[in-house]
Amino acid sequence: MSTTALPATAARVKRIPWSWLGILPFLIFSLLFLLLPAANLIVGAFQDPSGNFTFQNILNLAQPAIIRSYTLSLQISAASALGGLVIGFFLALATILGGLPRWVRPTLMTFSGVASQFAGVPLAFAFMATLGRTGLVTALLFTLFDLNIYRGGFNLLSFLGLTLTYLYFQIPLMVLVVSPALDGLKREWREAASILGATGLQYWRMIAFPILWPSLLGAFLLLFANAFGAIATAYALTGSSFNLVTILLYAQIRGDALHDPNLGYALALGMIVITGLSNGAYIWLASRSARWIR
Repeated sequence: MSTTALPATAARVKRIPWSWLGILPFLIFSLLFLLLPAANLIVGAFQDPSGNFTFQNILNLAQPAIIRSYTLSLQISAASALGGLVIGFFLALATILGGLPRWVRPTLMTFSGVASQFAGVPLAFAFMATLGRTGLVTALLFTLFDLNIYRGGFNLLSFLGLTLTYLYFQIPLMVLVVSPALDGLKREWREAASILGATGLQYWRMIAFPILWPSLLGAFLLLFANAFGAIATAYALTGSSFNLVTILLYAQIRGDALHDPNLGYALALGMIVITGLSNGAYIWLASRSARWIR
């Protein structure tokens, strides 16, 4: 009896999915700090201050000031995503396929991993100390070249300045996202195209870019969502003078003059829809491009 029971017990122990224990902290963290808060704000978006059901908060999103804040956020997110896409792509291309020394790639990847997470108040302070009116680079340009960038129209607390600040973490993120796709371009494809008489431009136009476009479009959507949800950098840099939707949301929930938490929940619901669509499209495109980079 003991000889037959032991193998059965061992089989049951073997079937226990111990691997799930490894992601248990992630599941608990996601439940407490993502799913439950998201469910709370979705419910709050359809309630008035007394807790009664209403669509008024959703209808209030059509106010001109709120539409302008969404428009400005979309424009800055698109501009920083496009800039990060172009610069980050060519940076990764030069590092991975450009024939640079081997030490360049791990150095760039390490820097990108750190810089892509460098945001918020430290990033805002770094740019103020660098490109502010009394910043280091501003002073050097004026001292060495008699060039006053602020007299020429540049302003760090503007659309251009905030987009430039966002690029600091958008470019490294693009490098990290697009590198696996560039690694997936097999050398045999280029050699075969060359043997058949294709030029370098023809190889990129007819082979490489058709393979890379899902990754590039997906990376753009990921960068867009990354910038759209950013608040700490913009708030630390511009205060409440810049009418981004994240800053307006903060003012509705925590502010004294515009305090209306339920309208803030409706603003957050609109942001969830936009970022959810962007991330969903990114996941679909990433799965499509994964067929080529295995």
